[in-house]
Amino acid sequence: MIRNPIPWPNGAKCAVAITFDMDADSLIHIAKPGDSHDRLYPISMGRYGPMVAIPRILDTYRRFGLKQSFFIPGWCLETYPDVAEAILKDGHEIGHHGYLHEDPIATRGTQREWFERTLDVHQRICGQAPRGYRAPVYNITQEVVDLMVEHGLRYDSSMMGDDIPYQLDTSAGSLYEMPVHWGTDDWPPFAHFDEIGYMMPVKSPSQGLAGFWEEFDAQYDAGGFFMLILHPFLTGRLARWKQVEAWIEKTRADKDVWFATLDQIADHMDMLKRDGLWAPTTQTLPYYPGPILAEKEKT
Repeated sequence: MIRNPIPWPNGAKCAVAITFDMDADSLIHIAKPGDSHDRLYPISMGRYGPMVAIPRILDTYRRFGLKQSFFIPGWCLETYPDVAEAILKDGHEIGHHGYLHEDPIATRGTQREWFERTLDVHQRICGQAPRGYRAPVYNITQEVVDLMVEHGLRYDSSMMGDDIPYQLDTSAGSLYEMPVHWGTDDWPPFAHFDEIGYMMPVKSPSQGLAGFWEEFDAQYDAGGFFMLILHPFLTGRLARWKQVEAWIEKTRADKDVWFATLDQIADHMDMLKRDGLWAPTTQTLPYYPGPILAEKEKT
Protein backbone atom coordinates (compact mmCIF):
# COMPACT_ATOMS: atom_id res chain seq x y z
CA MET A 1 0.00 0.00 0.00
CA ILE A 2 3.02 2.28 0.41
CA ARG A 3 5.25 2.92 -2.56
CA ASN A 4 8.97 2.53 -1.91
CA PRO A 5 8.75 1.58 1.79
CA ILE A 6 11.78 2.29 3.94
CA PRO A 7 13.52 -0.75 5.47
CA TRP A 8 13.67 0.13 9.15
CA PRO A 9 16.44 -0.92 11.58
CA ASN A 10 16.41 -4.48 12.88
CA GLY A 11 13.43 -5.34 10.70
CA ALA A 12 11.02 -3.07 12.58
CA LYS A 13 7.65 -2.78 10.87
CA CYS A 14 7.17 0.93 11.53
CA ALA A 15 9.14 3.99 12.63
CA VAL A 16 7.45 6.08 15.32
CA ALA A 17 8.19 9.69 16.23
CA ILE A 18 6.17 11.46 18.94
CA THR A 19 7.15 15.05 18.20
CA PHE A 20 6.24 18.12 20.24
CA ASP A 21 5.96 21.76 19.19
CA MET A 22 6.66 23.64 22.42
CA ASP A 23 5.18 26.99 21.44
CA ALA A 24 4.47 28.03 25.05
CA ASP A 25 3.08 31.57 25.19
CA SER A 26 4.71 32.71 21.93
CA LEU A 27 1.33 32.21 20.25
CA ILE A 28 -0.38 35.06 22.08
CA HIS A 29 2.63 37.37 21.76
CA ILE A 30 2.85 37.03 17.97
CA ALA A 31 -0.94 37.31 17.60
CA LYS A 32 -1.58 40.25 19.95
CA PRO A 33 1.72 42.11 20.31
CA GLY A 34 0.16 45.33 21.58
CA ASP A 35 -1.24 43.94 24.81
CA SER A 36 -0.24 40.29 24.99
CA HIS A 37 1.68 40.92 28.21
CA ASP A 38 -1.63 41.62 29.98
CA ARG A 39 -3.60 38.67 28.57
CA LEU A 40 -3.00 36.44 31.55
CA TYR A 41 -5.28 33.52 30.65
CA PRO A 42 -3.58 32.67 27.30
CA ILE A 43 -0.13 33.32 28.79
CA SER A 44 -0.87 30.85 31.59
CA MET A 45 -2.26 28.30 29.13
CA GLY A 46 0.90 28.49 27.04
CA ARG A 47 3.21 28.40 30.06
CA TYR A 48 1.56 25.17 31.18
CA GLY A 49 3.57 23.51 28.41
CA PRO A 50 7.13 24.19 29.57
CA MET A 51 6.36 24.46 33.28
CA VAL A 52 4.05 21.47 33.86
CA ALA A 53 3.70 19.28 30.77
CA ILE A 54 7.34 19.03 29.62
CA PRO A 55 8.60 17.59 32.95
CA ARG A 56 5.76 15.04 32.75
CA ILE A 57 6.61 14.14 29.14
CA LEU A 58 10.33 13.87 29.85
CA ASP A 59 9.63 11.58 32.79
CA THR A 60 7.64 9.25 30.53
CA TYR A 61 10.35 9.21 27.89
CA ARG A 62 12.99 8.58 30.54
CA ARG A 63 11.13 5.60 31.98
CA PHE A 64 10.67 4.03 28.55
CA GLY A 65 14.15 4.93 27.30
CA LEU A 66 12.84 6.99 24.37
CA LYS A 67 14.62 9.80 22.51
CA GLN A 68 12.30 12.11 20.59
CA SER A 69 12.16 15.44 18.71
CA PHE A 70 10.96 18.81 20.01
CA PHE A 71 10.47 21.93 17.89
CA ILE A 72 10.79 25.14 19.89
CA PRO A 73 10.65 28.80 18.77
CA GLY A 74 13.82 30.76 19.49
CA TRP A 75 12.01 33.15 21.84
CA CYS A 76 10.82 30.17 23.89
CA LEU A 77 14.39 28.86 24.14
CA GLU A 78 15.46 32.25 25.48
CA THR A 79 12.48 32.48 27.87
CA TYR A 80 12.65 28.90 29.16
CA PRO A 81 16.35 27.95 28.92
CA ASP A 82 16.15 25.47 31.80
CA VAL A 83 13.50 23.52 29.90
CA ALA A 84 15.70 23.39 26.80
CA GLU A 85 18.58 22.19 28.97
CA ALA A 86 16.44 19.41 30.46
CA ILE A 87 15.32 18.25 27.01
CA LEU A 88 18.88 18.14 25.68
CA LYS A 89 20.25 16.55 28.86
CA ASP A 90 17.97 13.56 28.25
CA GLY A 91 19.31 13.14 24.71
CA HIS A 92 16.36 14.53 22.79
CA GLU A 93 16.52 16.69 19.67
CA ILE A 94 15.48 20.36 19.48
CA GLY A 95 14.57 21.61 16.01
CA HIS A 96 14.05 25.07 14.51
CA HIS A 97 10.48 26.38 14.80
CA GLY A 98 10.82 30.05 13.93
CA TYR A 99 11.66 32.78 16.43
CA LEU A 100 8.25 33.87 17.80
CA HIS A 101 6.13 31.32 15.93
CA GLU A 102 5.86 33.81 13.06
CA ASP A 103 3.98 32.59 9.99
CA PRO A 104 6.47 32.36 7.07
CA ILE A 105 3.74 33.42 4.64
CA ALA A 106 2.80 36.47 6.72
CA THR A 107 6.50 37.37 6.98
CA ARG A 108 7.39 36.51 3.39
CA GLY A 109 10.45 38.43 2.19
CA THR A 110 11.81 38.92 5.73
CA GLN A 111 12.36 35.31 6.74
CA ARG A 112 16.16 35.54 6.64
CA GLU A 113 16.14 37.85 9.67
CA TRP A 114 13.75 35.60 11.64
CA PHE A 115 15.45 32.37 10.54
CA GLU A 116 19.02 33.44 11.26
CA ARG A 117 18.08 35.08 14.56
CA THR A 118 16.73 31.71 15.65
CA LEU A 119 19.92 29.94 14.51
CA ASP A 120 21.90 32.29 16.75
CA VAL A 121 19.62 31.41 19.68
CA HIS A 122 20.17 27.68 19.08
CA GLN A 123 23.92 28.16 19.23
CA ARG A 124 23.70 30.28 22.37
CA ILE A 125 21.11 28.25 24.32
CA CYS A 126 21.52 24.73 22.93
CA GLY A 127 25.22 24.91 22.07
CA GLN A 128 24.61 23.53 18.59
CA ALA A 129 22.83 24.21 15.33
CA PRO A 130 19.45 22.57 14.72
CA ARG A 131 19.38 19.70 12.24
CA GLY A 132 15.71 20.05 11.28
CA TYR A 133 12.95 22.60 10.90
CA ARG A 134 9.18 22.71 11.23
CA ALA A 135 7.36 25.78 9.95
CA PRO A 136 4.93 27.49 12.30
CA VAL A 137 1.39 26.48 11.19
CA TYR A 138 3.17 24.37 8.51
CA ASN A 139 3.32 27.44 6.23
CA ILE A 140 6.69 26.69 4.70
CA THR A 141 7.74 28.72 1.65
CA GLN A 142 10.49 28.40 -0.93
CA GLU A 143 12.29 31.24 0.85
CA VAL A 144 12.56 29.09 3.98
CA VAL A 145 13.57 25.98 2.03
CA ASP A 146 16.43 27.95 0.47
CA LEU A 147 17.53 29.17 3.92
CA MET A 148 17.52 25.61 5.23
CA VAL A 149 19.74 24.43 2.39
CA GLU A 150 22.04 27.45 2.75
CA HIS A 151 22.55 26.83 6.46
CA GLY A 152 23.02 23.09 6.23
CA LEU A 153 19.84 21.80 7.84
CA ARG A 154 19.15 18.25 6.78
CA TYR A 155 15.38 17.88 7.01
CA ASP A 156 12.07 19.70 7.05
CA SER A 157 8.89 18.56 8.76
CA SER A 158 6.17 20.86 7.40
CA MET A 159 4.90 19.31 4.17
CA MET A 160 2.40 16.58 3.36
CA GLY A 161 3.49 15.04 0.08
CA ASP A 162 3.79 11.37 1.04
CA ASP A 163 3.03 8.80 3.74
CA ILE A 164 6.71 8.29 4.58
CA PRO A 165 9.87 10.43 4.55
CA TYR A 166 11.05 11.51 1.12
CA GLN A 167 13.60 13.83 -0.47
CA LEU A 168 13.20 17.44 -1.60
CA ASP A 169 15.51 18.51 -4.42
CA THR A 170 16.21 22.16 -5.19
CA SER A 171 18.70 23.87 -7.47
CA ALA A 172 20.81 24.68 -4.41
CA GLY A 173 20.72 21.29 -2.70
CA SER A 174 18.54 18.64 -1.10
CA LEU A 175 16.68 17.99 2.14
CA TYR A 176 14.67 15.15 3.57
CA GLU A 177 11.00 15.76 4.25
CA MET A 178 9.46 14.15 7.35
CA PRO A 179 5.83 14.62 6.33
CA VAL A 180 3.20 15.92 8.72
CA HIS A 181 -0.51 15.23 8.53
CA TRP A 182 -3.46 16.99 10.17
CA GLY A 183 -4.88 13.58 11.12
CA THR A 184 -2.00 13.08 13.58
CA ASP A 185 -1.88 16.66 14.91
CA ASP A 186 -3.52 17.43 18.26
CA TRP A 187 -4.61 20.95 17.28
CA PRO A 188 -7.94 19.95 15.62
CA PRO A 189 -9.25 17.82 18.52
CA PHE A 190 -7.93 19.83 21.46
CA ALA A 191 -7.19 23.49 20.62
CA HIS A 192 -9.63 26.12 21.83
CA PHE A 193 -7.90 29.48 21.57
CA ASP A 194 -10.28 32.29 20.65
CA GLU A 195 -7.57 34.97 20.90
CA ILE A 196 -5.75 33.57 17.89
CA GLY A 197 -8.83 32.56 15.93
CA TYR A 198 -9.27 28.90 16.83
CA MET A 199 -12.57 27.74 18.28
CA MET A 200 -12.34 23.97 18.01
CA PRO A 201 -14.97 21.87 19.80
CA VAL A 202 -12.73 20.23 22.39
CA LYS A 203 -13.03 16.44 22.41
CA SER A 204 -12.59 14.10 25.33
CA PRO A 205 -9.13 12.52 25.61
CA SER A 206 -10.31 9.15 24.29
CA GLN A 207 -12.24 10.68 21.37
CA GLY A 208 -9.48 13.09 20.45
CA LEU A 209 -6.75 10.47 20.50
CA ALA A 210 -8.69 7.60 18.90
CA GLY A 211 -8.03 8.81 15.37
CA PHE A 212 -4.29 8.83 16.03
CA TRP A 213 -4.27 5.17 16.94
CA GLU A 214 -6.23 4.31 13.77
CA GLU A 215 -3.59 6.18 11.78
CA PHE A 216 -0.89 4.16 13.53
CA ASP A 217 -2.58 0.85 12.77
CA ALA A 218 -2.68 1.70 9.05
CA GLN A 219 0.97 2.75 9.01
CA TYR A 220 2.04 -0.31 10.97
CA ASP A 221 0.22 -2.68 8.64
CA ALA A 222 1.86 -1.00 5.64
CA GLY A 223 5.36 -0.91 7.12
CA GLY A 224 5.33 2.86 7.20
CA PHE A 225 6.05 5.92 9.33
CA PHE A 226 3.89 7.20 12.19
CA MET A 227 4.48 10.69 13.53
CA LEU A 228 2.42 12.56 16.07
CA ILE A 229 2.57 16.37 16.07
CA LEU A 230 1.66 17.36 19.60
CA HIS A 231 1.73 20.47 21.77
CA PRO A 232 2.65 20.23 25.46
CA PHE A 233 -0.12 22.60 26.58
CA LEU A 234 -2.68 20.43 24.78
CA THR A 235 -1.73 16.73 24.88
CA GLY A 236 0.56 17.24 27.86
CA ARG A 237 -2.55 17.73 30.01
CA LEU A 238 -2.94 15.00 32.59
CA ALA A 239 -5.79 12.89 31.21
CA ARG A 240 -4.58 13.09 27.61
CA TRP A 241 -0.98 12.26 28.40
CA LYS A 242 -2.07 9.37 30.62
CA GLN A 243 -3.62 7.78 27.53
CA VAL A 244 -0.60 8.50 25.32
CA GLU A 245 1.65 6.95 27.94
CA ALA A 246 -0.52 3.83 28.06
CA TRP A 247 -0.37 3.60 24.25
CA ILE A 248 3.43 3.85 24.30
CA GLU A 249 3.68 1.09 26.88
CA LYS A 250 1.33 -1.22 25.00
CA THR A 251 2.93 -0.52 21.62
CA ARG A 252 6.43 -1.23 22.93
CA ALA A 253 5.19 -4.51 24.36
CA ASP A 254 3.02 -5.74 21.48
CA LYS A 255 4.42 -4.21 18.28
CA ASP A 256 7.73 -4.25 16.43
CA VAL A 257 8.39 -0.53 16.11
CA TRP A 258 11.40 1.77 16.11
CA PHE A 259 10.95 4.89 18.26
CA ALA A 260 13.36 7.51 16.93
CA THR A 261 14.09 11.20 16.63
CA LEU A 262 13.65 12.69 13.19
CA ASP A 263 17.38 13.28 13.07
CA GLN A 264 17.96 9.55 13.68
CA ILE A 265 15.55 8.75 10.86
CA ALA A 266 17.53 11.07 8.57
CA ASP A 267 20.72 9.27 9.64
CA HIS A 268 19.13 5.94 8.75
CA MET A 269 18.05 7.22 5.34
CA ASP A 270 21.59 8.43 4.70
CA MET A 271 22.95 4.98 5.56
CA LEU A 272 20.49 3.19 3.28
CA LYS A 273 21.37 5.49 0.40
CA ARG A 274 25.09 5.18 1.00
CA ASP A 275 24.95 1.39 1.09
CA GLY A 276 22.71 1.14 -1.97
CA LEU A 277 19.91 -0.54 -0.02
CA TRP A 278 17.17 2.00 -0.78
CA ALA A 279 16.66 5.33 -2.49
CA PRO A 280 14.07 7.90 -1.43
CA THR A 281 11.20 9.11 -3.55
CA THR A 282 12.06 12.64 -4.65
CA GLN A 283 10.09 15.81 -5.28
CA THR A 284 11.55 18.89 -6.94
CA LEU A 285 11.01 22.40 -5.60
CA PRO A 286 9.66 24.89 -6.34
CA TYR A 287 6.53 23.15 -7.53
CA TYR A 288 5.70 26.15 -9.76
CA PRO A 289 7.89 29.04 -11.02
CA GLY A 290 5.37 31.73 -10.13
CA PRO A 291 1.67 32.57 -9.75
CA ILE A 292 -0.43 30.08 -11.66
CA LEU A 293 -2.87 32.64 -13.08
CA ALA A 294 0.00 34.79 -14.29
CA GLU A 295 1.52 31.79 -16.06
CA LYS A 296 -1.80 31.01 -17.72
CA GLU A 297 -2.14 34.59 -18.94
CA LYS A 298 1.28 34.38 -20.60
CA THR A 299 0.14 31.42 -22.65
